[in-house]
Amino acid sequence: MKKFNIKSPLGIFLIAVVPLVILLAYSGIRLDLTKEKRYTLSESTVKVLESVKKPLTVDVYLEGDFPASFKQLQSETRFMLEEFRKINPKIDFKFIDPIKTKMSQDTLMAMGMQPSVLPDVKDGKISQITLFPYAVIKYNKRGVSIPLVVQQAGIDADQQLTRSIEGLEYSLVSNIKNIAADKRKKVGILVNHDELSPEEFHGFVQLAMENYDAGPVIPRNQKELTLEDLPLLKQMSALVIAKPRKAFTDNEKVILDQFIMNGGKTLWMIDAVNAEMDTLTRSQKVMPFPVDINMTDFFFNYGIRINPALVKDVKKFALLKLVTGEVGGNPQYTSLPWPYFPLGIAENDNPITKNINPVKFEFPTSIDTLGGRKNIKTKVLFESSERTLLKQVPNYVDLKEIASVDSLGQREKPSTPKIFAVALEGKFNSAYASRIERKGYPGFKSQSPENKMIVIADGDVGRNKMHKGEPLPMGIDRLTNQEFGNEQFLRNALDYLLDDSNLMALRNRNIEERLLDRNRITEEKANWQWLNLLLPLVVIGLLGGLFFWMRKRKFG
Repeated sequence: MKKFNIKSPLGIFLIAVVPLVILLAYSGIRLDLTKEKRYTLSESTVKVLESVKKPLTVDVYLEGDFPASFKQLQSETRFMLEEFRKINPKIDFKFIDPIKTKMSQDTLMAMGMQPSVLPDVKDGKISQITLFPYAVIKYNKRGVSIPLVVQQAGIDADQQLTRSIEGLEYSLVSNIKNIAADKRKKVGILVNHDELSPEEFHGFVQLAMENYDAGPVIPRNQKELTLEDLPLLKQMSALVIAKPRKAFTDNEKVILDQFIMNGGKTLWMIDAVNAEMDTLTRSQKVMPFPVDINMTDFFFNYGIRINPALVKDVKKFALLKLVTGEVGGNPQYTSLPWPYFPLGIAENDNPITKNINPVKFEFPTSIDTLGGRKNIKTKVLFESSERTLLKQVPNYVDLKEIASVDSLGQREKPSTPKIFAVALEGKFNSAYASRIERKGYPGFKSQSPENKMIVIADGDVGRNKMHKGEPLPMGIDRLTNQEFGNEQFLRNALDYLLDDSNLMALRNRNIEERLLDRNRITEEKANWQWLNLLLPLVVIGLLGGLFFWMRKRKFG
């Protein structure tokens, strides 16, 4: 019997490679060889997972008979949760088939899940499959439902799946962080300057309360912010100022300045022009006028200026549904382009605006970025198209302008793209560092730590419409049945401002699409089926013939 030679190629393979393979298999170590490192968790994710102190369960309602695309999403979700469990054994998960377990749709919808109805074609017959692609995170007697599929208009199913997988890590780990936090951050909503009413701001408050403790900040003297309000302001991690129409006093500006210098985040939704659609619909014609809230110098200190001129975008705009006729006593509605409602469409990879529906602005003005501010980075979130017009005010806005969207009105002129929203980050310098007002503020600070601020040149971006006295969901146009991305934009804006773990960077993850050519698959399906059937038989036959020939040659 021939002895086994360990120095032979086979011996080296068996001694060196096989034990390594067995070791890797039992240790659970995996190598991520993908270009975009899609199977490697970020450092921020690892820190959040390690901070979970009590048992946390993730119920994934993505089990059962459904299309292959959802099978891929299921596989990616399972892999990610397995990685989570390796980091922290307190995190566990299970996949649930709601159809097999006979869970009613009413129960699932009561848990915050909306069904996805997909066509299923088998043997020439078309049927429908109802899915609930959600995950429910349970921790310490609390629970939250999160969608696993990105809801974005204007993309096909393959893009939707890719973007859902791209955002999977962020969706899961950000919600784990929020639900497992020992103490939730507080978001204050300033109420003193004729801001949006509670009914008009209901949708924003609801989305803010999902992850934060949100509530009003009302001056104690019912007139203006004073030093008496400092204890309340110091409890707030962020302050939201939504469509103020009454001017800020100089004393209030110092208090807001110091709120920022002490690390407070701010979200501004500012109307520099008074123009309301309700008034225009009733009277057919209105004359907007500038609104001065006495904050020009305040924003100038941060390198931005809000201009009191309406922006008309004749390329990217929302539709306005109007009565254009009557048949048999019934009004006839038509959806027409309205350039005073431009759409914010993400054209960069900013995590605040990525993978969301277009944001609807109503009578916005524009923001100038002045630059030259030391230690401040300015990032444009949304801007108009290259086909933009400016309407100086006071000036008439007439519904008849719908008939000639591209025409120039009185005192209008062609313009370059205009900015609707910006994000500022860095170490901000106080506007009062060399002014006498600093002496009246105890513990005055001249510079902030690393801080963030978002400024939007439209006070209505966060306003939800009302119907029969009840607030409608934010971003929903009941007349045109369009769903805009206002809610997701403002949710991302809050998360960006209050993100101290750098999780928002995960929203910028890109996965290169490596999709099969579906047309070629259909055309060559039969050829590949025959190849898969016959090729193994041919190979076996050739190997058998070769073996028979070699045996005959050696012993014959």
